[in-house]
Amino acid sequence: MTDEERMAEGLLYDPINEDLAKEQLACQELLHDFNLLRPSQFREQQNMMSKMFAECGENVFIQRPLYANWGGRHVHLGSCIYMNFNMTLVDDGHIYIGDWTKFGPNVTIVTAGHPVLPELRKGAGSVLQYNKDVHIGSCVWVGAGVVILPGVTIGDNAVIGAGSVVTRDIPPNVVAYGDPCRVIREIGERDTEFCFRDERIDWDEITAKYGVEKRRMD
Repeated sequence: MTDEERMAEGLLYDPINEDLAKEQLACQELLHDFNLLRPSQFREQQNMMSKMFAECGENVFIQRPLYANWGGRHVHLGSCIYMNFNMTLVDDGHIYIGDWTKFGPNVTIVTAGHPVLPELRKGAGSVLQYNKDVHIGSCVWVGAGVVILPGVTIGDNAVIGAGSVVTRDIPPNVVAYGDPCRVIREIGERDTEFCFRDERIDWDEITAKYGVEKRRMD
C-alpha cells in the first residue's frame, strides 16, 4: 500500500512522504490567504471556505486565525456553525461537524496520533503517524480551551465544558466536562428554567423577540 492509501485507511504511514507534503503545502497556502482576509471581506471568506473544506454548508462563520494541518481539506462542516478565535484542526484525518454547532476560543480537535513505541517515532523513514476520524454532532456547544482527541464521537446537543480533554465518546443530550471529560448530567427540566447558574430565562421576551417557545423535557 502507498502512504496515501495507508493514511486513508487509518494505518501507520509516513506523513512527510514527498507527494503528501506537496499536497499539504498547497492546502496550507490557501489557509494562509484565508487568514489574511480583512474582516469586511465576508464574500471572499465564504468563497475561500468552499475551496478549503471537504464540505461547507451555509452560514458558517470562523473568527480568524484558524489553524489546520491540512488547511481544512479533511473537514466536513454542516450549516450554521460558529468557530471562535484560534481554532486548531489537526485534520490529517477527517473531522465531521454537524449543523448549529459552536466552538469557544482556543479549541483543538486532533485526529493524528503517533505510536508509543519509540523506534517508530525516530530515524529516517520511521517518523510514523496514524489518523482516527472525529465526529461531532449537531447543536453541540464546545467551551473555550477544549481538546478533542483522535477517534472521539460527541453526540447531538451535548455541552462540553471549558478546559475539558475529551478522550472518549460523549453521548447526546448531556453536559460533560473535566480532564478526562466525563458525563456530569443529562440536559433536563432545570435547563428550561435557568440559563446561567440561578438566572432565570425570560421566556416571555425570548418568545416574543426570537420566536423560541418553552417546552417541557420528556
